[in-house]
Amino acid sequence: MTSTGRRTWARVWTTAVPLALAVVATLGLVDTSASAGRTGAGVAAAGVSPFNFVSYLDLECFKTSPYTPPVTTVLTRHLNPVLAGLPAENVTLGARQQLCVPVAKNGVTPPADVLGFIRFVDLSCYAISGITVNKTLTLTHLNPVLKALPVRTITMVTPQQLCVPVVKNNAFPPADVLRLVQYIDLKCYLEQPQTSLGISLRLSHLNPVLAGLAVHTASVTFNRQLCVPVQKNNQVIPDDVLNVVRWVDLEKFDIVTPALTSPVTLTLTHINPALTGLPVETAVIQTSEQLAVPVAKNGAIPPTA
Repeated sequence: MTSTGRRTWARVWTTAVPLALAVVATLGLVDTSASAGRTGAGVAAAGVSPFNFVSYLDLECFKTSPYTPPVTTVLTRHLNPVLAGLPAENVTLGARQQLCVPVAKNGVTPPADVLGFIRFVDLSCYAISGITVNKTLTLTHLNPVLKALPVRTITMVTPQQLCVPVVKNNAFPPADVLRLVQYIDLKCYLEQPQTSLGISLRLSHLNPVLAGLAVHTASVTFNRQLCVPVQKNNQVIPDDVLNVVRWVDLEKFDIVTPALTSPVTLTLTHINPALTGLPVETAVIQTSEQLAVPVAKNGAIPPTA
């Protein structure tokens, strides 16, 4: 190549590369911000509204076939600001009791900015025991279908379950979605008093693995638990992800709903970094027994950004 040719090629290269990077950044394929380099933030949770994510996160909880994981003890620490004063404690995973999967209520689908994340929130719930806290809270419903219900005062009593993120049948979400949902760990406390909600809802599945299941009715009865976000084993959660998961408060209600026409067998793979060493599990589901719906505690509404 002549010297003139080399100079021409250099000019083309130095012009094309920045232009290409600008286009990629515009399309959201990479995060070029300085904060991304410092905190590990990506385009995933940084663009998710905590309010929209939590407000549309409804989970239908199925009773599972019996299974007890290898003895596993984890340190749990509360993430939500309202419960920041409660002590950290070690809990040991007992028998698996439920698999909770994302649903929409009455045909109200989550907004586009959060649907791609919510549809991959699958939680496997294990029996635990722990410290009785007797924390009095006011609960406000966040989902549009239930937001007209009155504010209620309850007491959060004793931990009963730890619900941790899994994927079903190896249907892993995209990397940016996995980066968020892998840190949704909920500690579920018995709550009092328990009063029947006395309403009927239509539930439809959002996760691709269960998308073929029929829309079905659910009669919602008694509140049983308040499930609140926790950190496991002091793991570092990226700031933008923490800004979302710390607001995930779900209240579990008993439901009466038709059983699936036949049992569904699933494999469950743990995705939280603290539990990825646990074996893949087989879970058979047929009857759902609870619905977990989003609430805010003491008027602390999740931020919109």
